[in-house]
Amino acid sequence: MPTINITATGDNIKKMRKAAGLTVKDLQNIFGFGTPQAIYKWQNGTALPTVDNLVVLAAVFGCKIDDILVVNATEVQKTA
Repeated sequence: MPTINITATGDNIKKMRKAAGLTVKDLQNIFGFGTPQAIYKWQNGTALPTVDNLVVLAAVFGCKIDDILVVNATEVQKTA
């Protein structure tokens, strides 16, 4: 079954944020968070954004959610 690579996804969020010329504080303001902790957790790979937050990130970065998430595809063996 495919799984989300949380660490690689966090690295991706950080890379995309920097490419968009945004600071953590900028994202904090966009989301209306009181503190930047959630964004740091996303970037450090200790938490994933909720689906709602992924939609906002995709809009801010001008990409699809699939471009943000890093998925490890593992082959599923079929028994006949």
